[in-house]
Amino acid sequence: MCDQFVGTWKLLSSENFEDYMKELGVGFATRKMAGVAKPNVTISINGDVITIKTESTFKNTEISFKLGEEFDETTADDRKTKNVITLDNGSLNQVQKWDGKETIIKRKVVDGNLVVVSSFLLSNH
Repeated sequence: MCDQFVGTWKLLSSENFEDYMKELGVGFATRKMAGVAKPNVTISINGDVITIKTESTFKNTEISFKLGEEFDETTADDRKTKNVITLDNGSLNQVQKWDGKETIIKRKVVDGNLVVVSSFLLSNH
């Protein structure tokens, strides 16, 4: 199911991460520090619980969850979010919601690398 994600991954690049953090309202200094941090992401599975640890010189975070079940997360930039992660077409899709805002973080294995794409979901009201 999610076995292709298990392991430790080194961030190679972050496309649009600066713009994503700016949309979140992350301050300039924090954006600069987070932008140069190249975290290791360790993904493990124990039964039906998936754990994603992100470790960098900037900040360490860890989430544990079951696919399709909502969980709380305090993000690296200290947002308190409600999250649901699903597996869709080989991609782990994390929907984060807080204060009427929503983002999606997609994690996918492409050519032996973990690709992470973060984007804002714009509301239509």
